[in-house]
Amino acid sequence: MAELNFGKTINLSQAAALIAACPDTVFNLTGEPGIGKSFLLKQLAAMFPTHEVAYIDVPNMDLGDIAMPVVNHDTRTTTYYPNARFKMHTGKPVIIMLDEYTKGAQPVMNMLHPLFEKNNPRLGDVSRHPDSMVFLTGNLSSDGVGDNMKAHTRNRIVTVVVRKPNAEEWVSWAVDNGISAEVCAWVTQFPHALASYLDGSQEGNPFIFNPKRVQQAFVSPRSLETASNIVRRRDQLDYESVISALTGAIGEAGARGLEAFITYADQLPVWESIIQNPTTAKIPQDAGACAVVAFGAIAKVTKETMDKFMAYIDRFEAEWQACFCINIAKSNKQSVAFSSKKFSDWVTKNQDLL
Repeated sequence: MAELNFGKTINLSQAAALIAACPDTVFNLTGEPGIGKSFLLKQLAAMFPTHEVAYIDVPNMDLGDIAMPVVNHDTRTTTYYPNARFKMHTGKPVIIMLDEYTKGAQPVMNMLHPLFEKNNPRLGDVSRHPDSMVFLTGNLSSDGVGDNMKAHTRNRIVTVVVRKPNAEEWVSWAVDNGISAEVCAWVTQFPHALASYLDGSQEGNPFIFNPKRVQQAFVSPRSLETASNIVRRRDQLDYESVISALTGAIGEAGARGLEAFITYADQLPVWESIIQNPTTAKIPQDAGACAVVAFGAIAKVTKETMDKFMAYIDRFEAEWQACFCINIAKSNKQSVAFSSKKFSDWVTKNQDLL
């Protein structure tokens, strides 16, 4: 069945806000593979620190992983007790994420179904806490990865389409979440690596997921995080192993593109030389190398070194100054940046860019 989507999609932050604002509604978040739907559980946990959190990997569950009958010999009856992983025994509200619900076995989906009821939502014979939240994730039917849901279930939930983050949105997240400078720089230079097959005019895009092609790997927010972990450990590996692992993570086109940015990083002046000699340290000429410098500095700079790095980046072309200053101003290093007089002066001079 074709996906019914009248051009209405939301981003991940909007999805989290929907779940938080409407805890009595069960949302089914659908989207392309690897775009960060599962990350929403962490985001919601931060928004509701007093709630318990339950991540449920539905496709890998059997009936005994959900609830089990317990015999009451006095009444000669049985009661279904939920598995402890659902955290419903704690008496606290729980944020329950049913990950890849639409890929679960039908008996498992049936047993989870009472969680979606409007009157007395429950699991087994234990009622859901009134402040609990339940949400589902799955892929678009056009992705062709085996998602299925029956009509009576669809009528009890609200399905929304979550779009893939674009390059700018993903980089803003990445600089605050430990993604390597090389990967951030590559995505910035090649933003179409995070385009969507739903966008149109992407048939020739070698990086992205496309259900019409046979693919061993492709670029997605999830696989970029995997690639970052490989890049960070390249000093422990030989060249062939790094490229082979990156190919397995983000596909050959992505690996070959990222390869150049790894080479740039390995040829740049070390951080210590930049801080010790900001007015004489080597300035890279290639655009990719400049991008690696800008994103690498966001992770490394401190209040003590901010002024010195500003003296160094001031020798770069204006676009790379803006790349560094704009991204650090959006990151969790914002307070470090604004503690620097040189940075504040740059902002005053270029405030139209922020």
